[in-house]
Amino acid sequence: MSNKTGGPVAADLIADLAAASRILAERGVVDGFGHVSLRHPAAPGRYLMARSLAPASVTPDDIVEYDLESNAINANGRASFLERFIHGEIYKVRPDIQSIVHSHSSSVIPFGLVGVPLQAMFHTAAFIAAGVPVFDIREKFGATDLLVGNREKGAALASVMDGKDIVLMRAHGSVACGPTLQTAVFRAVYTEVNARIQHWTMALAGGAAMAALDAEEGLLADAINQTAGIRAWELWRSTVRAQVHW
Repeated sequence: MSNKTGGPVAADLIADLAAASRILAERGVVDGFGHVSLRHPAAPGRYLMARSLAPASVTPDDIVEYDLESNAINANGRASFLERFIHGEIYKVRPDIQSIVHSHSSSVIPFGLVGVPLQAMFHTAAFIAAGVPVFDIREKFGATDLLVGNREKGAALASVMDGKDIVLMRAHGSVACGPTLQTAVFRAVYTEVNARIQHWTMALAGGAAMAALDAEEGLLADAINQTAGIRAWELWRSTVRAQVHW
């Protein structure tokens, strides 16, 4: 392990990463658990994430730098999340991903337990139309505590993603990724919203077919969301600014 940092990071970016934790808590995606990370803007072999702390309490002073083996570079006594390996192992194999959210949002979890795929119910969740694989930790590791607590488990999760940006974790939660921090947060929020809508739609359908977005519609709508989603981020970010002084 090299203890060399990837270099300084702009204070505004660190503040946005801390704000992202609070946004996810405010939107009901995370509670006392869950985390969001950002690849170091100047060093792709490093990423940034809060110390082990409830997301709603994160401040810029809580952000820690990690290498892709998920070793802390500047912890200075601060504890790390056990499941940080989710982030490090995905960043290793997906250079297109710059931000990752891991959550246990309640509406999403059932889709990792049954043979019903999560589908894109509306245009804002168009990214789901690309497909959502399910990571079942039992398949490689047998009975476990279900936590991705080492590099081997993180690598197995990353391999199941197979180029997708959303992955469910059986009896655990999910991961949402994006090319920017704002996109990853947007996708985490709307994965939870989409799951709720799918539960309602399935109840209304009573077994009938659902007119979910197909893959082509998903690509077209998601291209718009990459830009329009900034509007949602700005709204959510302004809420955090009203609560804190950073």
